[in-house]
Amino acid sequence: MATVPAKKLSVLKRVRQTKKRTMRNRAVRTTVKTYIKKLHEAIASGDKEVVKSALRKAISVISTAASKGVLHRNTASRYISRLSKRANAA
Repeated sequence: MATVPAKKLSVLKRVRQTKKRTMRNRAVRTTVKTYIKKLHEAIASGDKEVVKSALRKAISVISTAASKGVLHRNTASRYISRLSKRANAA
């Protein structure tokens, strides 16, 4: 991240915090992608019960990401809407 060694303690702390936050956000985003992928696989399989449970879990994970601030709430809403539409059509 910082190529030039910083001297101020506040700058060093901000770098540490940013790294920690980046790791946390990356983990949450990866989880969201994983559950969306699982839902797409469930839709492809065609089993209604599996689709329903996968959709419920995906919505939960997306909402959690939005509440943590990893995803914007409108983005989360859009994901949920599109996934629900696909799941209902399956």
